[in-house]
Amino acid sequence: MSRAVVTGGAGFIGSHMVDLLLDRGFDVRVVDNLVGGHKSNLDHHKTNRNLTCYWEDIRRLQPSSSIFEKCDYIFHFAGIGDIVPSIEAPSEYMDTNVQGTVRVLECARHANVRKFVYAASSSCYGLASTPTREDHAIDPQYPYALSKYQGEQAVFHWHRVYRLPVNSICIFNAYGTRVRTTGVYGAVFGVFLKQKLAGKPFTVVGDGTQSRDFVYASDVATAFLAAAQSDISGERFNVGAGNPQTINRLVELLGGDVIHVPKRPGEPDCTFADIGKIRKVLGWQPKVDFTEGVSRMLADIEHWRDAPLWDQASIAQATRTWFQYLGDKPNAG
Repeated sequence: MSRAVVTGGAGFIGSHMVDLLLDRGFDVRVVDNLVGGHKSNLDHHKTNRNLTCYWEDIRRLQPSSSIFEKCDYIFHFAGIGDIVPSIEAPSEYMDTNVQGTVRVLECARHANVRKFVYAASSSCYGLASTPTREDHAIDPQYPYALSKYQGEQAVFHWHRVYRLPVNSICIFNAYGTRVRTTGVYGAVFGVFLKQKLAGKPFTVVGDGTQSRDFVYASDVATAFLAAAQSDISGERFNVGAGNPQTINRLVELLGGDVIHVPKRPGEPDCTFADIGKIRKVLGWQPKVDFTEGVSRMLADIEHWRDAPLWDQASIAQATRTWFQYLGDKPNAG
C-alpha cells in the first residue's frame, strides 16, 4: 500500500485530495493546524483505518518527524491565503508559505520520498496575458502571491540541490464543496452562497464581465496525483478548466438579485490557464463542467449557513487596505 502525507488535508482542496487518495487505496496521513481547515471536512472518513490525522503546524515540523516515515508522496497544500490579510501581515505569510514549505521539504528530503507535489498559485502571474502558459513572466501583485511563488522557488531549489523529485501544480480558480468560509472577505463562492441563503443580493465586483478559470476541486486532486505518479520531475503545470466563466454567468446559475461594488486594483479582468502542457505530458483532463460544479455546490449550500454575510458597507471596510496599497501609485523617477 502506498503512503501519502497531505499537508493542509483538512482544508478545502486538501480534503478533496484525501478523498481521492483513500478511494485509490492509499494510506493517508494529514498534517493540519486547523487555522483554515476543519475536522468536519474529513468527518466522512472517521471510520477509515487508512487515515491518520496530526493537528500540527508545518512550521514546527522537524526533519526526523515520524509522520513522514516510509512516506511515498507528499502533497503540500498547507498555507495561508487571501489578499487583504497578506497586505496587512506580510511576515506571517512569508513565515507560513515560505519557511513552512521549507520545513516540509526537509521532511521530504529526510524521508527520501518518491515525489513532492506543491500547490502553487496562478496569482504569481499577476495581470497576465491569456491564455497563460507556464513560461509566462512572474509578476506578483501582493504579498500572498509573492509568498506562494517563493515557496515554489524553494521547491525547485530542493530539486536542483538535493535531487528531491518534485512537481508544482499552479492552481487557477479552484471551487467546489468545502470551499473556505473564514471571516475574511475573499473567494466569490463563499460570499455568494451565504448571500443566497440569507436572501440578499449578490455583491458583484465591477460590471461582472470579468472571467475566471474555475476548476473543480476533485479535478485539481486528480492533477496532483498524476503529477505525483509520473516519472516527470522538476516541472510546473497549470491547472484550470481552460474555459473561463464570467461572474455574471455564475450569478445566472445561482439565481438572485445583484448589487455592484467597485472594481479592485491588482485583479485581472480574466484568468485563463493554458492547460496544454498538463494534457500532453500527464494526460490530465478536467471532468466537472461549470454547470455541474455549481449544481453540486447548491446541493451542499447548508455548508455556508455559518459563513459571514457580506454587503456593500462591510466589503468596503474589509477592502480599504487593498485600495490603499494596490491603488494607483505615482511612477517612480
